[in-house]
Amino acid sequence: MTRILVVNPNTTASMTATIAAAAREVAGPATEIVPVTSPMGPISIEGYYDEAFALPGLLAEIRAGESAGVSAAVIACFDDTGLDAARAMARIPVVGICEAALATAGFLAKRFTIVTTTERSRVPIEELTQRYGMSGRARVRAANIPVLSLEDPNSGARDKLRSEITRAIAEDNAEAIVLGCAGMADLARTLSREFGMPVIDGVSAAVKQAELLVALGLTTSKRGAYASPVTKPYLGALAEFAPA
Repeated sequence: MTRILVVNPNTTASMTATIAAAAREVAGPATEIVPVTSPMGPISIEGYYDEAFALPGLLAEIRAGESAGVSAAVIACFDDTGLDAARAMARIPVVGICEAALATAGFLAKRFTIVTTTERSRVPIEELTQRYGMSGRARVRAANIPVLSLEDPNSGARDKLRSEITRAIAEDNAEAIVLGCAGMADLARTLSREFGMPVIDGVSAAVKQAELLVALGLTTSKRGAYASPVTKPYLGALAEFAPA
């Protein structure tokens, strides 16, 4: 049995439920999805400041999951929050949903558009497209919707998302759409049918990538950048995170 830890780095349990449902929908019959919500930090991650304070809870859950014997971990935030730190800390594979989504889109389309939530989230995602070598193929758009409004059917958030996808097709010549928020995970199949084109959810893509890495018997390299952290004391409130 492959056990994949899916961590929501924000503290909103209802969003974790949406993420978990999307993960289970695509997981193979021999895969168990283990969803967890960060126990500390912001209720949503919208920008660099939220991201910084989401890291302790995220890393604590990945550390606990690895100790409990999970096979791999997925970080379910499109900013790939704490991805490098988690890979340095853990020996199991750790997959970010942005990286997985962009790789998947690259198999399906030459040009694609990522539609995310707000302007403050757009800039970090543009930086990730450069990091992952997709800046020449991907454009990033913000639908100007707060993350948590995706859970409110009366907020109009989903209509704004559809409008931005329509603009991406018309103005960007997008051949596929990537949903730039884990809170959109339940919308991919519906939108794909509606627009007649691939619409990619990063949670689903990351779960399948994690399954692949486990099946291949591959683990995170511990040479160079992802070498285990140097043992040293940490002081104050972060003492429990000191590398052992």
